[in-house]
Amino acid sequence: MTERSAGIDPKLLEILVCPRVRTPGSLRYDAEAQELVSEAAGLAYPIRDGIPIMLISEARPLDRDRAKTTD
Repeated sequence: MTERSAGIDPKLLEILVCPRVRTPGSLRYDAEAQELVSEAAGLAYPIRDGIPIMLISEARPLDRDRAKTTD
């Protein structure tokens, strides 16, 4: 995997929006999980072969209990 394919273009991240909340800048790139995360919608969209799959039906719900753990 090349360095270019390992990440997401920052300009693309600026223009993509969560289809559920439709708010610009609402997505966070999670490099480890290869997902775009929408905290507002509680969803994580997969990135497959460098392509963000921005379909609600393909998104996974965020594990809110795990995210709130502060141990």
